[in-house]
Amino acid sequence: MPFPGRAILHIDLPAIVANWRDLAARHGGPTAGVVKADAYGLGAAPVARALRDAGCATFFVAHLTEGLALRAALGAASQGARERTPDIIVLNGFPPGADEDAALIPVLNHLGDVSAYAGSGRPAVLHLDTGMSRLGLDAREQATLAQERNRLDGIALRYVMTHLACADEPGHPMNEAQRARFAEAAARIAPGVPRSFANSSGIFLGEGFRSDLARPGCALYGINPTPGAANPMRQVARVEAEVLQVREVGAGDTVGYGASWTAPGPRRIATVAAGYADGYLRALSGRSFGILHGREAPLVGRVSMDLTTFDVTEIPEAAPGDRLLLIGGDGNTPDEIAARCGTIGYEILTSLGRRYHRAYEGG
Repeated sequence: MPFPGRAILHIDLPAIVANWRDLAARHGGPTAGVVKADAYGLGAAPVARALRDAGCATFFVAHLTEGLALRAALGAASQGARERTPDIIVLNGFPPGADEDAALIPVLNHLGDVSAYAGSGRPAVLHLDTGMSRLGLDAREQATLAQERNRLDGIALRYVMTHLACADEPGHPMNEAQRARFAEAAARIAPGVPRSFANSSGIFLGEGFRSDLARPGCALYGINPTPGAANPMRQVARVEAEVLQVREVGAGDTVGYGASWTAPGPRRIATVAAGYADGYLRALSGRSFGILHGREAPLVGRVSMDLTTFDVTEIPEAAPGDRLLLIGGDGNTPDEIAARCGTIGYEILTSLGRRYHRAYEGG
């Protein structure tokens, strides 16, 4: 058996590429790839290389260190792909005192960033906050910059951007409010500069949310960008964990920490080699299931650090050495698993630990 004792995280690179192409077609214009947080836990380098070879010319990361690692991994475009070296944009900007790498493009998130970069002659992206109240120039800073546009002199602005707060709720009034605010502010501050607007869910909001560069993240990785409707994206990840042991328990026997589950009668319990240290969240205790030999096995007891237990009574062929599907399969997508424990699919993917063997399909 390959990788004995290790859980395997399977990543379908062609599915990620297909998702990117679908999103780009829906957007109807240039579309970046957001690969921050190690491509949502799936591996920034192999994911970005696959997207680059499919024609993606711009990538977004969160931190400078992520950008430097991605630049080293990507280098120049491979033979047969685009000739141009992909742009890598750092959403959190460059921290004070950091060595600015000319091969990376910072996002300028406040007037201090603008001042620090003025006159550099280097590319940057200007971020205007239109309602998220997180990063980006706030309304007062925008008013100042509109009056003093010379502060932008000597900065080669690639884009002016904003970030949607409620794009996954199509009827939320914040969407239209942000669209109007962004259009007005961008026209006052950076007329003629290309704009970057829609995230994954924003791409599905319609014509008014198109821009010169969309920047989908979660939808690339199979997370539903249209909650409440059918997921239009392909699933890209599945996790299998080895069954280490199958044991018989009797009525009244308890399983796991805290004796939180009591067998109602004779049961067979499979212990698998993955737990919350691998990102299989403790909050799933008693609320999820795995898939073994094509059938559901309820999760019983508490998820522990390295081990999780499943009731395989109805799967008589279950045996040590089998691989149980923890994530993936019908009814067991990251979004569906997240719903069972009150979180979002993003957290399920980005929590996946480093102990998995990552198997890239189609890479």
